[in-house]
Amino acid sequence: MLFDFGALVVGLVLLVYGSNRIVASATSLARHAGVSTFFIGVTVVAVGSSIPEIATSVYGAAYDTGGFVVSHIVGSATSQITLGIGVVALAGTLTVPREKTRLYGAGMVLAMAAMLLAVRSGVVTRLEGVLMAAGYAAFLAVGYEHDDYQSMVERHTADRGTRTVAWLVVGLSMVVAGGHLLVTGARGVAVAVGVPWYLLGVVTGLGTTAPEIAIALLAVRRSEESVAVGTLLGSNITDPLFSLGVGAAVDGIVVEQPDTAVVSTAYMLAASVAVLAVLYRQRTVRWRDATLCLLLYVPTFLIR
Repeated sequence: MLFDFGALVVGLVLLVYGSNRIVASATSLARHAGVSTFFIGVTVVAVGSSIPEIATSVYGAAYDTGGFVVSHIVGSATSQITLGIGVVALAGTLTVPREKTRLYGAGMVLAMAAMLLAVRSGVVTRLEGVLMAAGYAAFLAVGYEHDDYQSMVERHTADRGTRTVAWLVVGLSMVVAGGHLLVTGARGVAVAVGVPWYLLGVVTGLGTTAPEIAIALLAVRRSEESVAVGTLLGSNITDPLFSLGVGAAVDGIVVEQPDTAVVSTAYMLAASVAVLAVLYRQRTVRWRDATLCLLLYVPTFLIR
């Protein structure tokens, strides 16, 4: 029991720290390429900070812990769109252009709807996984075509030498090891204590969401709101569509307790639509709306 709990904690730490190292290196390279700050947030940072969910999905498929995979993604995505937006808005001014909310909000809703359709049968097949991953690639292509090139970041010399490569390798190694420890440790804890897969997944999902929220907070304090919003919205497209899709493409995902998975995924979608409505209506999120976003996270723990 203690060994499994220790493995779970160590795996979580390795996933978070390893993904941070990957994000830092990838962002430096993207800035050197001169792409816009918002697109960096939606793609490079969002995918990089979603590596824990991607690794968890792959290992979950391999170890037949599909229920944990789904609840982990739900816990991560729901906390990002509710806690993430709420905390960032309370910490500083958070303004989202309506055209960004339309494009990336629509992508998020479609991604979550695709996940809901995939899990309702209790099995996410390899074919469905491939289609979901392909859909994510198509979204990135659309996002690139609609990118705002007036907000291009200044090109500068990035450290593209051995140090950057080394950190990428270190980060990837941590993620690989962390994903294994997290899934195997969580399985041991669930069996020993009788903790429901859903609740355990929600808690670990919140833990792996810390990088996205931290990155968004730092971006707001540096007056880089585009990176903050792009990270939070982008991760919520990456997690339900690409992370789940990659795991299913590897070996298929069998979901234990599909009814709970459907209800939790449906709530994730409903909460996201509510937050997107706030972002679209207000554009600048005020403290009352931020508080509402925070409160929307609470029902996540009440689903059984």
